Amino acid sequence: MNYGNIKYCDIADGTGIRTSLFVSGCRHHCRGCFQPETWDFDYGKPFTDEVEDEIIESLRPQYVEGLTVLGGEPMDPDNQPAVLHLLKRVRSLCPDKNIWVYTGYTYETDLLAKTGKAHLPCTDELLSLIDVLVDGEFVLEKKDITLEFRGSSNQRILKLKELS
Repeated sequence: MNYGNIKYCDIADGTGIRTSLFVSGCRHHCRGCFQPETWDFDYGKPFTDEVEDEIIESLRPQYVEGLTVLGGEPMDPDNQPAVLHLLKRVRSLCPDKNIWVYTGYTYETDLLAKTGKAHLPCTDELLSLIDVLVDGEFVLEKKDITLEFRGSSNQRILKLKELS
């Protein structure tokens, strides 16, 4: 997996102060996407063990509320194994931090359903590690800058711990 950017002390992509990882690779190609360069799976830099260690260290201060993973598309089948590895480490080493993931896939249809287009053998475990999933493709015609933590009105903020 590659990544395009890491933002430390981010306040735009979830509650509180966060570390936000922007992974590379997205097949949705939403019209009006704010980062179309991240559609390319080869964009950015390789996501290495050292980068993962830096993210873990950035989460250690008490003032950091959690990690956000967005993109690109973190729930793309090509990205899920690396995202799973990261989230397992975060849960193990920083258990008091919350995890947000943004995806263009829909929770029930694409991710949860065994026949979903983004469902892999590791998807259920990955979903179990996520506190908040913001799902749904960005739809330019439904863009609404007044919405908190999402770009278009079709996108949902799902508190996965409350759904399970």
